[in-house]
Amino acid sequence: MKNITSRSIMTLGLAAALLASPVAAVVPAEAAAQTAKVVYGVNFRTEPSSSSKVIRMLSKGETVTIIEKVNASWYKATDQNGTTGYLSASSKYTTITSGSESSETSGAAGTILKSVSFRTGASTSASRIRYLKAGETVQILSRPNSYWYQVKDSGGTTGYVSSQSQYITVNGTIGGGSSEGSGSGSSGSDNGSGSGTATSSEQVEAVIAAGMKYLGTPYEYGSSRYDTSTFDCSDFVRQAFLDALGIKLPADSSSQGAYVKSKGNAVTDWTKLKRGDLMFFTDYKGTTASAYAGINKSTARISHDGIYLGDGKILHTYSVASGGVKISSIKGTHWEYRFLFGGSAL
Repeated sequence: MKNITSRSIMTLGLAAALLASPVAAVVPAEAAAQTAKVVYGVNFRTEPSSSSKVIRMLSKGETVTIIEKVNASWYKATDQNGTTGYLSASSKYTTITSGSESSETSGAAGTILKSVSFRTGASTSASRIRYLKAGETVQILSRPNSYWYQVKDSGGTTGYVSSQSQYITVNGTIGGGSSEGSGSGSSGSDNGSGSGTATSSEQVEAVIAAGMKYLGTPYEYGSSRYDTSTFDCSDFVRQAFLDALGIKLPADSSSQGAYVKSKGNAVTDWTKLKRGDLMFFTDYKGTTASAYAGINKSTARISHDGIYLGDGKILHTYSVASGGVKISSIKGTHWEYRFLFGGSAL
């Protein structure tokens, strides 16, 4: 038998370690440093498995950075807020852009028109780096959605700023379409105005995506409106609109209901609701329709609200025992019997 040297032992050990390493740890060359655009709403999960926890739903039009292709079914990626997770690699949900969006916008410069928050992520709940002052010039790197620009300031710091035209004007070409004087994105603002030119459907999807990222967040009655670690029903609805659009709804469900009614589009038949509409309910009295038979729903007290997702589903939070923010079915449940009215807050 030949003598086994220390070098041989080291070589054998390295080979064994490489063989033991999971294939998913190797980043395929075709996925490295690529970006992908979401073409159909898809779940962003904590693990590469359909049974793992959903972080939130990625909305159509969002851009993610692919870290690696774990296997034929899953990408590991970072979203526009810097959160790392996993999404389906199916072409039904994403299309690889190979960083083309960044190259399209790299020549565009933005001039700040009014003091605005410079944040670590594309959300009003993201940490503020500092305020950008009127007159400052920034380099626009990308536009992750209709409401935000990713920019680099004069000091070389990268962050996110509202794309609302009252805050920034753009000189150059963005995404092959916008030109000087643009900046027509909608409501990524900090002032709660919610004005802008994004379509209603874009706004709806942004609100739902913002709400979905809080799935599983614990319930707390009377939760703080300045803390996202717990929510009651109206706090959750308010935060989804604030994160997505910068719109600051009233703080309680009754006031939110009055706000929706003031828009003039409230309906009392929940099957007539549109995706993204708010739903308002009266007090729980039981699980059967007969338990609510004698209630005058035109004058009943509002005790709960949530966001309608379409397809008979509601995104909301209502008790500690229920597990916090979740999606519930409406038809044939007490939610259907308790429903008072609903409508758009936009």
